[in-house]
Amino acid sequence: MEALSLKRKITSYALKAVVFISALVGTILSSVASSDAFMGGETVFMYFTIQSNIAIAIICLIGAILLIRNKEVHYAWYVVKLVGTVAITLTGVVFCFVLAPTMGADAWGPANVLTHVIVPVCSIVDFFFVVVGCKYRRIDILFVIIPPLLYAIYAGIGFVANWNFGAGNNYPYFFLNWGSEAGAFGFSSDLPFIGTMWWILLLLAFLIGIGFLYTSLNNVFRKKLNRTE
Repeated sequence: MEALSLKRKITSYALKAVVFISALVGTILSSVASSDAFMGGETVFMYFTIQSNIAIAIICLIGAILLIRNKEVHYAWYVVKLVGTVAITLTGVVFCFVLAPTMGADAWGPANVLTHVIVPVCSIVDFFFVVVGCKYRRIDILFVIIPPLLYAIYAGIGFVANWNFGAGNNYPYFFLNWGSEAGAFGFSSDLPFIGTMWWILLLLAFLIGIGFLYTSLNNVFRKKLNRTE
């Protein structure tokens, strides 16, 4: 890991602390919420939101330890940081622009703001603070689709096995409801408007685009940093 300046280290520690605490508090608030509420109660850990929050919290905790050690780490760690950051970006974007508009005023409770806004924003900022010295390879972008793709498979199994993801639904999000009017590749006049496979393909394309954007921006920042040294 590139040796960071004291100012960047302090900023990164602060961002990591906000991510960890917000993810922890948000997860607890979600788990004690009514089981009738969306993503609330005992089934909360079945949702990608909580899983990605836990993952990025752990990544930030390990990252803080690595900063304290101040030793060079394996390149694979930068890839893990990229994958975790893109995953939590997906969590924030999907909630804010896909789910929240269908939920009304209930969307912006403390738990949702913590897990869908504060954690993603601080995670993204921290990403650019700590990986600016890394030159990403284009192939690394493909790794970002792994967690959401695995989750889509997990949700599909849950749908077939009739798991209860909450409120009696055998799917976690409306766009992963294989039994909707739109089905897999169809279309409908109401939610989800397009079939589940179309949603999955769109989200995978979005992930690759975000991965490309983040790695490209980081490489630009890295070059600028090298010129100033």
